[in-house]
Amino acid sequence: MTAHPLRVMLDAAARRRFPPDDGVIEVLPSPPGRADAMVGFTAHFVLAAPIDPADVAARVPPGDFSVPMSSAFLMWIAERLGSKPTTFDSLLCALGTGAGAPPWLHEIDALDHPRVARASRYRSDMQIFATDDERSVLVIGRGICGRWEIGYEVADDARGEGLGRRIVAASRALIPAGEPVWAQVAPGNAASLRSTVAGGFVPVAAEVLFPRTADIP
Repeated sequence: MTAHPLRVMLDAAARRRFPPDDGVIEVLPSPPGRADAMVGFTAHFVLAAPIDPADVAARVPPGDFSVPMSSAFLMWIAERLGSKPTTFDSLLCALGTGAGAPPWLHEIDALDHPRVARASRYRSDMQIFATDDERSVLVIGRGICGRWEIGYEVADDARGEGLGRRIVAASRALIPAGEPVWAQVAPGNAASLRSTVAGGFVPVAAEVLFPRTADIP
């Protein structure tokens, strides 16, 4: 099956092959998964949603890099889709190592955990892991375009001990070797950004998702 064009672009970006910094907004069909998406690379933007490219071009002056990820434009997209924009996230990526789960991490069944409940709105085929001391939870699943994604949470009393970094690094071991895995982190969440980068992920783009109507939280 042919991969969605956004998936092809993301896979290339994961290996440091980025779109041209030409100021263009590409408009693509809706991606597989539970949400449409607006992705901002360096001076290149991708809207994967059922919106007429002519309507997009009419709202964005050529070469104006400030408009595509602006709140006004994102709300316009949401209104056209009958959706709500999710958090404006930094999009980070790493490659899986396929090494397998470390001995201090085990799979659990915890669909009622708040982190897991949030992840299930946007991801399928989820696996949930916890540390042996139950002070951190890791969610791995398939997001838009079928890409691997992670989400994690560290208990308040475990912060500042490097556990976030260890969890992030461990997530790579649970992904097949060489496969990209993605993390979405709010830019203001400095602690999560630091631990995600320390765990081997690098910033690639910015992203806002638009859940399809039935999946709006």
